Amino acid sequence: MERPAWAPQGIDISVPSVSRMYDFYLGGSHNFEVDREAARKVMEFLPGLPKTMQANRAFMRRAVNFAVASGVTQFLDIGSGIPTFGNVHEVAQAADPEARVAYVDHDPVAVAHSQAVLEGNDRTVVAAADLRRPKEILEHPDIRALLDLDKPVALLLVAVLHFIEDTDEPYAAVAELREALAPGSLLVLTHASYEGIPRSQEEAGGAVGVYRTIRNPLIMRSRAETSRFFEGYEMVEPGLVSMPDWRPESPEVRAQEDPYAFSGFAGVGRKA
Repeated sequence: MERPAWAPQGIDISVPSVSRMYDFYLGGSHNFEVDREAARKVMEFLPGLPKTMQANRAFMRRAVNFAVASGVTQFLDIGSGIPTFGNVHEVAQAADPEARVAYVDHDPVAVAHSQAVLEGNDRTVVAAADLRRPKEILEHPDIRALLDLDKPVALLLVAVLHFIEDTDEPYAAVAELREALAPGSLLVLTHASYEGIPRSQEEAGGAVGVYRTIRNPLIMRSRAETSRFFEGYEMVEPGLVSMPDWRPESPEVRAQEDPYAFSGFAGVGRKA
């Protein structure tokens, strides 16, 4: 198998990666045939999945602009994936050139590619770390050097928690991160769910099965299970809703959304 120049040495390019599959859904070019093959299998069950991913990115951009408008200009994006156009630092720094963004991912391809994209941007940093070990993230020297955790931070957990199984204690990890953040910090979160998918649970379950096969289980959580991640935060209006329903740019834009855009949940909470 041909190894592209951008692929870091030492990674196994015969195993699909969720961040490279996500890149493929969004129309990116940093994915391998093995990722495309797995992604196409998922799309046999959920053909509109790219629309869900686009809605996810659009929500993230609106939430980042909301954060800057609220005076929060530090961002900690965990499970950041491969930077595609319109990523957090581009949106945040367009709104406020002083905005600082720390990206965290455990996929070496995502980390290496992010480092290449961000070269020369001294208000961003990329760290290889895992959401399941929050202490690693909070004590990472590069993150500590860039972000002042005594001031409000927007914590982004966008399309990442549904890859963490209950046995890995995602609620405890999110609570540990919350405890480390200053009052006024924001939690920006999206999560996959069977609720809102324009397919039966059986059909959607086929897609979940593909992720299980590639050893990246996709954990569908209900609205109630997703809202538990916001314990200790006050929900920002309109609360936990489908992605296009979170402060849409206009009613027309929302009305034109594909049915797949309404899969799963999105919300923003503020730490009191």
